[in-house]
Amino acid sequence: MISFLISIAVLVVGYLTYGRLTEKVFSPDDRQTPAVRINDGVDCVPMKTWKAFLVQLLNIAGTGPIFGALMGACFGPVVFLWIIFGAVLGGAVHDYMTGMISSRHDGKSIAELSGIYLGSAAKWIMRVFSVILLLLTGTVFVNSPAELIARLTPEKLNNTFWIVAILIYYIIATLVPIDKVIGKIYPVFGIILIVMAASIIGGIAVGGYTIPEISLENLHPDGLPVWPFMFVTVACGAISGFHATQSPMIAKCIMSEKEGKKVFYGAMIAESVIALVWAAGGVAFYGTTHILTEKLGELGQSGVVYDISTGMLGTVGGILAIVGVVVCPITSGDTAFRSARLILAEWTKLDQKPIKNRLIITVPLLGLGALLTQLDFNVLWRYFSWSNQTLAMVSLWVATSYLMKTNKKKISSLLTALPAVFMTAVSVTYILVADEGFRLSGSIAYPCGIAAALSLAVVYVIALVKNIRKENQVSR
Repeated sequence: MISFLISIAVLVVGYLTYGRLTEKVFSPDDRQTPAVRINDGVDCVPMKTWKAFLVQLLNIAGTGPIFGALMGACFGPVVFLWIIFGAVLGGAVHDYMTGMISSRHDGKSIAELSGIYLGSAAKWIMRVFSVILLLLTGTVFVNSPAELIARLTPEKLNNTFWIVAILIYYIIATLVPIDKVIGKIYPVFGIILIVMAASIIGGIAVGGYTIPEISLENLHPDGLPVWPFMFVTVACGAISGFHATQSPMIAKCIMSEKEGKKVFYGAMIAESVIALVWAAGGVAFYGTTHILTEKLGELGQSGVVYDISTGMLGTVGGILAIVGVVVCPITSGDTAFRSARLILAEWTKLDQKPIKNRLIITVPLLGLGALLTQLDFNVLWRYFSWSNQTLAMVSLWVATSYLMKTNKKKISSLLTALPAVFMTAVSVTYILVADEGFRLSGSIAYPCGIAAALSLAVVYVIALVKNIRKENQVSR
């Protein structure tokens, strides 16, 4: 329990200190945000800070910090270190920068920002890549809540019924102005989410469960190596490229740049707390990583969530916790499709104020999502996980280029360059060694991953030195 409490404390201190540093590097000012300057009544709509925070939190907190954290807990308490340091030094910085840079570009998507700061080729690649990721995300976040709801309802209301019901809701949430559905129900869902996390913490404490102390030992029963698998398995609780598609959406709604730290950095830290709760809950409830892994294989992720919730909190408390878990994916799935609509609208230059134009994009998008629900969840999750971390890598390089071009102190770009290099190593190594990738041996994949990261690091250092020299010449 001590490790868990220290981990929470590190996240809070990280928000207060590293979050302040991140804000200082970006230097928010009093310029008008898209919500104020554009205010189109559909996507650019002013929101109060507390509401923008809750919407951002629910957008990013899908099943990732729950399912991913449970699967990450199979490696043992070493996962706590990845969650806290990944979030403070990488994930929250990533979310803040993508949101704030987007705000300064009229709420443009990460694909368009890639074109501005990394070149035209990057823009086209990211357009395709981000839409595919959002389709995978939306589909994953249809299947998982449908399965959980089906466990709590009569047999006639089966998994298929709830998949259809959720897709219908997604159509509505994707089409209507952001303040009409998302802006109204998300604050209520936010309360449920917070109560759910608090309930699991209470269940651990009252039930006398033991949370193992932090160690670097790999306790995965199947011998799966920590590098790079744990860093891809736990994405949304530590660092996630999916967030780069969500932050621009809320960048259209904040009323002041100075709200950014609370909304973007703060929401990521809050999501990491959720990830810690479920990682701790998984190991504490089952006692060992062997049993947790066995139960994940036997019951699936949704079954394990149900097992832990009812086991710790009883029937009523368990249902409350499961409702919270259902809220997470649904409130990320709808905004995944909404973000995909916005990216495709930028791509096709279809004005999204007329509902006809929104329908032209939304209907085929949701149709593809419905088809993808027929695929195996575990296969979808693996491809989602890798593409997720690859998008995080690209987003961090976009932020690095932005800081290099706009910040007077070019050395400040290290804030995003360092996690960008790290995520490059993770992403390249994983796709080379994973079953869904090239299936190369570790002796080949690991050096190649490190070489790719070092190559980009060298390119960055050369550009940094060049820009610092220019900076010094101008100041003379």
